[in-house]
Amino acid sequence: MHELRFKVTPVEEKPTRKYKQKGTRKYAPIIDSFLESEHKLVKVENTEKEANYLYTQLKRLCKERGLDSVKLTVVNKEVYLEKE
Repeated sequence: MHELRFKVTPVEEKPTRKYKQKGTRKYAPIIDSFLESEHKLVKVENTEKEANYLYTQLKRLCKERGLDSVKLTVVNKEVYLEKE
């Protein structure tokens, strides 16, 4: 039977991640652009993503940011953002 070799090293703190999280950060400009605009209702176009996938990513981002005033809907395979 092989013996497991390892070393335990004491540290003061955990390091921060050196990479960006995938997914929702990529779609942040969509939310930012909408919030900065005067429009109450917009359709998100030309993303080359399926509407339901885009909806999920934007919904997750809004939840992370605590944006309860932004309503997302999918109608006829199009994603709409609405300010409430």
